[in-house]
Order: sequence, then C-alpha cells, then structure tokens
Amino acid sequence: MLNKKFFLVLVFLFIFAFVLLSFGQYRPGFFRQDKVLAPDFSLRDINGKTFGLSSQRGNPVVIFFGTTWCAACRGELPFFRDLFDKYALHGIKFIYIDINESTERVARFAKQNSFPYLVLVDSDGSVATDYNIIGVPTLILLDKEGNIINIGHRISDLQVDKIMPEKK
Repeated sequence: MLNKKFFLVLVFLFIFAFVLLSFGQYRPGFFRQDKVLAPDFSLRDINGKTFGLSSQRGNPVVIFFGTTWCAACRGELPFFRDLFDKYALHGIKFIYIDINESTERVARFAKQNSFPYLVLVDSDGSVATDYNIIGVPTLILLDKEGNIINIGHRISDLQVDKIMPEKK
C-alpha cells in the first residue's frame, strides 16, 4: 500500500514539475495571434560593429539562432539562404545569431559558408536566454513593429508569407 501511495505522489510531482517548467517558454510552430514584443538587444557582428534590434523597427525580421557545431543548424542554412534570396529584396531583414562561441570561430564559419546576411555573436548567451532559446536551430519571425509572430526549429515552420504584403 505504501508503494502505491509513493508511486502516485511521484507521478503527481513529475506532472506538476513538467507543467510548471513549461510556463513562459515559447511554443514553436504556430502563428501568434497575440502581440509579444521581442526583447531588444545589442550585439556585435563579426566585424566588431554594434547592432541593435530596435534599429530594425519598420522592417520584418527573421532571426536564426544557431551554432557552428550544430548539425541541424548546418542542415537549415541552405533553406535560410533560399529564404534570404526570396525575401531580402522585399524588405525582410535576416540575422544569424551564434550562441556561446568566439567571434573568430563564427567569422570563419560565416566566411566558409558565404553568409550574405548579418552575423552576430552572442558570446555569453544572454540574448538566447532573453529569448528562452532551449535548442538550436531556433528561428523567430518578427513583424514590422518588432512583435514575435512565429517561432520554429526549421525554416519550413516560419510563415513568412503572412507578413508580406499582397502583390498587385
């Protein structure tokens, strides 16, 4: 009898902990209906120039959080490039943020892969923490006002067509 009670209490605690820990984390793969302003940040690019997200207000933004060692990130890079090629001339800004790596390593990686978009280094992971990044790759789509409207782990998760004006 004591074992059954212990088991039930353990199951209850596990479920309670799971529910409690899931609050406040972004849910990938859905189009947000509410307005959640993206946390502003300032980071240095691979050339040492400081970039602030707030400077992009007025433009939709796609942010790719990744690392040089992540196989899934490398797998998504061609699709990110295709998205860049399709939408960059239509006003969408593209940003790659590398987490917890040195500027030198990220610069080498960006050069080897011919990144055409802005490459930023989050060397201490603070921006990733502000965005509740729990794994890479994570992609975030912001509207013109800087609101988070879509989050995913693959390029195909993003619904970029929803923020582009209709073509006449």
